[in-house]
Amino acid sequence: MRAAAFAAFGGPEVLQVMELPAPQAGPGQVRVRVRAAGVQPYDAAVRAGWTPPGVTGDLPRIPGNEFAGVVDQVGEGVTEVSAGDEVLGFSQLNAYAEYIVVPASAVAAKPDPVPWEVAGALTAAVQTAELALDGLAVASGDTLLIHGAAGAVGTAAVQIALSRGATVIGTARAENHDHLRDLGAVPVVYGDGLTERVRALAPGGVDAALDGAGGVAVDVSLELVKDRGRVITLVEHAKAAGLGIGVVQGERSAERLGRYARLYAEGRLKFPIRRTYRLEQAAEAHREIETGHGRGKIALIVG
Repeated sequence: MRAAAFAAFGGPEVLQVMELPAPQAGPGQVRVRVRAAGVQPYDAAVRAGWTPPGVTGDLPRIPGNEFAGVVDQVGEGVTEVSAGDEVLGFSQLNAYAEYIVVPASAVAAKPDPVPWEVAGALTAAVQTAELALDGLAVASGDTLLIHGAAGAVGTAAVQIALSRGATVIGTARAENHDHLRDLGAVPVVYGDGLTERVRALAPGGVDAALDGAGGVAVDVSLELVKDRGRVITLVEHAKAAGLGIGVVQGERSAERLGRYARLYAEGRLKFPIRRTYRLEQAAEAHREIETGHGRGKIALIVG
């Protein structure tokens, strides 16, 4: 099979299309012929040298932990998924490839109205957002501050928080403010004076904060939120414990993924795709994701 993989850790340029052995589905597993795969900072960290917990094995390594495609092999004992099913799913690695093998419990049915590029890039954003908001106990009447609200996780988090009855203030560059207004958030620009601008928008105070930007955003969150237990960072993992703030906890699930795929299909969830790249352009996709800017999600079109 063809895969965008790397034989040495490094910058985006180490990603190359390689011919590698196709995996085979074992007991309890399914093999998916991948149509699209999401691109995210997690993948760039893997390429640069970070090894996810529990991952072993030699190089070359295939990044990518979210995908969509068509099941073409079903392992022994699998009854809930059949060959020919269109699915979306998640893994730790190996999604930038023509074939991926995962547990049958890691895929959900893809509704017909969901485009392949959306299906392939959906899981990380919606699952991270819901787990984070659960950790923050966001509920009706809360005012939630989201840093980096125009990104994929931020876009999902805005909509989930609003569905729970919260008021959302989202930080973003000025060119993304109309996007946030369209979602239902109150936009605010980054930069000096952010704390004061947020206070002016939320005279009753900010109850919780989700940091998708890092750096100064954490400091602003700590100034605005009284209870540090209601601040979660998606970026500053190394600093979180020392500051008394949280990181996302919990496991991804096919049930949650399928639920949000259906919401998208019903027109009740917006999920913009910023740009798509071909498998051969994986290095370019990584260069873009590492800028840290942009609205919505990047996806690789595999087949």
